[in-house]
Amino acid sequence: MKLLRAGAAGAERPALLDGDGVLRDLSALVTDIDGTLLADEAALARIREEEAAGTLPALDADLRVGPPLGRIGKIVCIGLNYHDHARETGSPIPAEPILFMKAPDTVVGPEDTVLVPRGSEKTDWEVELAVVIGRELRYAASAQEALAAVAGYAIAHDVSERAFQIERGGQWDKGKNCETFNPLGPWLVTADEVPDPQALGLRLWVNGELKQNGDTADQIFPVAEVVRYLSQFMTLYPGDVINTGTPAGVALGHPDPKPYLRAGDVVELEIDGLGRQRQVFKSA
Repeated sequence: MKLLRAGAAGAERPALLDGDGVLRDLSALVTDIDGTLLADEAALARIREEEAAGTLPALDADLRVGPPLGRIGKIVCIGLNYHDHARETGSPIPAEPILFMKAPDTVVGPEDTVLVPRGSEKTDWEVELAVVIGRELRYAASAQEALAAVAGYAIAHDVSERAFQIERGGQWDKGKNCETFNPLGPWLVTADEVPDPQALGLRLWVNGELKQNGDTADQIFPVAEVVRYLSQFMTLYPGDVINTGTPAGVALGHPDPKPYLRAGDVVELEIDGLGRQRQVFKSA
């Protein structure tokens, strides 16, 4: 299933994109697309039954699409998780996953405005596969157990301010948690529709120019290992999100002068089977 949330910011209603590309209203069945729903197998089965029966009412196709997940618990991110990205930045291959966090309030919809922070000179793009957790998980003993806790997948845009991240001291958080720095969606695609998360192409364009063109097969730590690894250090709950890293092609990896983002730039990104995003950047 392709689950989403449509409507004005803060007032989105739960929805589904059917096989014909029509938005279908789920608000008579569930209150939201969130961790509570993802952990409820009976509720998900009811949605599937209603979709198959063709009884779900249609929604206006022009509705804004918001983030596909409400009430996000935490966003855990993996840095330097593609071989080609490590090479382009001159970084050694990490022996273990590099972890950092983004606040849930950085999340916006897939076509919402993204704000270039005040004082920023190095705002960068990063297309990423997001993993959404649907089952409580701690101390997973195997890749199979880890993947069984995954409810689905989505596109994340891990926008970053490199000067804040790298040059201002401390950890990476200052460059990762600026307002609007995590567009998510358009859909949460359930795990049964993504049989192999290591076989997904990722692409990103800036002002129509292709900048990133990678594949999740190049991940240093694949999805199953990332989820298993994280569960050794923290409990993962339904509604948690994991951003799994970005392939080569970010502005940071370009020769000087690096083409960092400015107000007026348009960024578009897509992942096979997970939809497409488009954001116009504006000054904060």
